[in-house]
Amino acid sequence: MKRGKKQLLVVGDRVLVEPTKTETMTKVGLFLPPGVVEKEEVRAGTVVAMGPGTPLPPPSDEQEPWKDGYRTPRFLPMQVRVGDTALFFRKAAIEITFEDEPFLVVPYGAILVLVRNDAAVPDQLPPEL
Repeated sequence: MKRGKKQLLVVGDRVLVEPTKTETMTKVGLFLPPGVVEKEEVRAGTVVAMGPGTPLPPPSDEQEPWKDGYRTPRFLPMQVRVGDTALFFRKAAIEITFEDEPFLVVPYGAILVLVRNDAAVPDQLPPEL
């Protein structure tokens, strides 16, 4: 993600999320104190950027390190896409500020569900893995 002259790179299996504003008022019109809102265990936000995924070791059938592509990094891809709405555990998220904007860094394992407007999430891994 690029803002001005700075670029924020997400590493590993982490996801950068822009948090959504939490409701501070009930449907009836009562204002909730901040302590009540913070006790919720699940939080939501929009995915802004993500890392490449979980790193994988080189293939075991490759015993010849001089071959082309032997040390090419491989990653287990994530199901998350930019623009998805993610619901995740509040305690697993780490709050950061980048260019005066609040963001959350969420580990991939802490994401509970994704809300996506278009095609479904694939049920199987790509064949190249």
